[in-house]
Amino acid sequence: MASSSIRDVAARAGVSVGTVSNVLNHPSKVSGPAAERVHAAIRDLGFVRNGAARQLRAGRSSTVGLIVLDVRNPFFTDLARGAEERAAQSGLSVLLGNGDENRDRESTYLDLFEEQGVLGVLISPLGDVTARLERLRARGTAAVLVDRSGDESRFSSVSVDDIAGGRLAVDHLLAQGRRRIAFVGGPFDIRQVADRHRGAELSVGSHPDASLEVVPVPALTVQAGRAAGQSIVRRPAAERPDAVFAANDLIAMGVLQALVMQGGGVRVPGDIALIGYDDIDFASAAVVPLSSVRQPSALIGRTALDILLEEADDPALDARHIVFQPELIVRESTGG
Repeated sequence: MASSSIRDVAARAGVSVGTVSNVLNHPSKVSGPAAERVHAAIRDLGFVRNGAARQLRAGRSSTVGLIVLDVRNPFFTDLARGAEERAAQSGLSVLLGNGDENRDRESTYLDLFEEQGVLGVLISPLGDVTARLERLRARGTAAVLVDRSGDESRFSSVSVDDIAGGRLAVDHLLAQGRRRIAFVGGPFDIRQVADRHRGAELSVGSHPDASLEVVPVPALTVQAGRAAGQSIVRRPAAERPDAVFAANDLIAMGVLQALVMQGGGVRVPGDIALIGYDDIDFASAAVVPLSSVRQPSALIGRTALDILLEEADDPALDARHIVFQPELIVRESTGG
């Protein structure tokens, strides 16, 4: 069955093609019975606008691609919401791709967005994607790194100082008298994980009586955190850390479940203080409210979208690197 055209919609509704166009693209210009007839004709005919043709007429795409590390993490959900809010104000839509901490999936989404000819790409990459982004830019597609600092000047970035965040978390634990700190995180080829661990190392390094061990996990998930927490619980009490710094709040929630809710019998914070990272909404509602290091997630998304639009309009702009400072949020899990 042949697809319906805008002319078919106009004929069915008894209006001009221009009126149908205004209903689709400038709805404030058409109201009342005419608009109702157009919408009814669209429903009856199953009309779907031709986005590719509309893009050619406009001379630029109306979509932006966003690739995040893991859409299950509420931090990235909030970041995406911030980008979407700013995009909507500019008449744009955001296409969300879940990299799922997988290089192949990340590459697949980059291929897709390149094929679709999006206006620009926001990406929180797993690894080094410089060559891919260079190829996009050569084709006129802007790109901005999100939640990842730009080591080089070639691409703009919007991030948080995760080294400072790691120091904030562990400085707080040390101030509570904790000295046997465990960092639960991974994989370390994720830049944010490595930076947070580096901050923890710097903090512990300034206290000769303190130590830092690494409890590696394969993913930044609740399940991985629960397994790490169970491994800690199985140790003799004298060999357990007296504090845990989790690389993000999802891991921290899993660790907390293992310590206090699954027969661990460990008191938090009495036996082990616990702090996470991101300050997702669930952190304050945990069975033991979770201390965390807060990132301005929605602000990161909005700022990255602003920079992307500016660079799409003027590709000659110099790269900018916006680095926000994290904030310590103290709750009961560290004795706050």
